[in-house]
Amino acid sequence: MDERNDFELEQIADPPLFSARLTPHRSLSRHGFLVLMAFVIAVSFAAGIMFLMMGAWPVLAFFGLDALIIYWAFKLNFRRADAIEDIVVTPYEIRVRRISHRGHVVEWTLNPLWVQLEQKSHAEFGIEKLYLVSRGRWLSIGSFLGPDEKASFAKALTTALQAAKRGPTYNPVI
Repeated sequence: MDERNDFELEQIADPPLFSARLTPHRSLSRHGFLVLMAFVIAVSFAAGIMFLMMGAWPVLAFFGLDALIIYWAFKLNFRRADAIEDIVVTPYEIRVRRISHRGHVVEWTLNPLWVQLEQKSHAEFGIEKLYLVSRGRWLSIGSFLGPDEKASFAKALTTALQAAKRGPTYNPVI
């Protein structure tokens, strides 16, 4: 055995026809969050002080509680933004890997010859759901994408599935 026979599986694996990493979109940046929370706290404090001066002191506590709930809701939203969905299509398999915001990993491997991409559409809103269907099982993908993003993603994934169904192409260049 010589060094030419020493290889790794990654070297002989087919390059992906399609690879996508989907993440939830969050329009508010961390800096924007800090500015928003400073505004909410300032308004809550000013209104609370006004009610305190009128003698309605419990209202100040409720304004503080409102600010705390808004903070908690945004923190939960930012934590959920850590979710990831990876989809890789090769001529021999489709791999879907989902990592939740808590770090739980779930993976599916499908045969591209048996998979169809199904769409649930609404006349007014566009594509609402995308599914990979194989042998009677439905796997939801891209659930956090918007309708336009789902349409673009579905078009690219359909093209990759068609290429996978045609099979691998060999271009020996010497």
